[in-house]
Amino acid sequence: MYLENQSRRHFLGTAATAAITLTGAQLGILDTVAAQAGTGKPGDASTIKSAADPSFGPLKQIDAGVLNIGYAEAGPANGPVVILLHGWPYDIHSYADVAPLLASKGYRVIIPYLRGYGTTRFLSPETFRNGQQAALALDTIALMDALKIEKAIIAGFDWGARTADILAALWPERCKALVAVSGYIIVNLEANAKPLPPKAELGWWYQYYFATERGRLGYDANRHDFAKLIWTIASPTWKFDDATFERIAAAFNNPDHVAIVIHNYRWRLSLAKGDPQYDDLEKKLSEMPVITVPTITIASDFDGAAADGKSYAGKFSGKYSHRILPGIGHNVPQEAPKAFADAVIEVDGF
Repeated sequence: MYLENQSRRHFLGTAATAAITLTGAQLGILDTVAAQAGTGKPGDASTIKSAADPSFGPLKQIDAGVLNIGYAEAGPANGPVVILLHGWPYDIHSYADVAPLLASKGYRVIIPYLRGYGTTRFLSPETFRNGQQAALALDTIALMDALKIEKAIIAGFDWGARTADILAALWPERCKALVAVSGYIIVNLEANAKPLPPKAELGWWYQYYFATERGRLGYDANRHDFAKLIWTIASPTWKFDDATFERIAAAFNNPDHVAIVIHNYRWRLSLAKGDPQYDDLEKKLSEMPVITVPTITIASDFDGAAADGKSYAGKFSGKYSHRILPGIGHNVPQEAPKAFADAVIEVDGF
């Protein structure tokens, strides 16, 4: 069964027992990316006024589905589209070095804040703050529709890789090609309910913490320090500096962030209900559909014994390639931006 990735749990569990030390390496300020000027229709733009971003220039806002989505854009407006999706606890700046590499090759690069992050906001206070996988995937489809993008290369890691997998599986006509860190990580709730060996369970300690009211309150009060702890566990050799972390941590100040994160992890453990409107999609996903679009999967040290990709290779029936990045942690696009960008360019040529 595809239980997200059992060996990753072991990797995180082992890392969590180690002493956590931050080394303040001087990485410098990320390169500036020149974003294209926005041309949204009247009524599409949010009242949120995004200041110029030190990595991407002016951010954009557009109404899409139930959200007003904040996003960065780089590269020519008429270039082939690449959508880059982040995860937790990260944000669009995980792609600050990937975006200029792709833009320089002529790609139109779009990097949205997920629901609950950065400048993305719900249009209505009445909308269920839902973090389940189907909702996140539909957010991306809604963004593509709002931007009139028929088809794009979709690439991501963590929550973003799951979302990318889902788009490729359920809407292959919208997905030109796929790059997914950690491979096939679509959630099957029934499979996810089955216990793992203790060392593997230890790696997901935070999911059990989030299952409690104490955990929700604790994350709300300590999201900054919590995120830094996860970074050091998931990427133990990555020597990020304070400026790099603070740039991303600002995205967690979103008013819906805690609700989305807590619901996401409680839903995965079947401790919180999803929205009934997504039941049909979740039923399709529970069948673990095969992905037919051209795909490159990327594994890192975070994936542990499953880094060889053999456990999920059979879930990709189109042209497929797998690569392993030794010495790299979970935040692949920020730790190995050239390798990630090269994968996007290569899969486009499949």
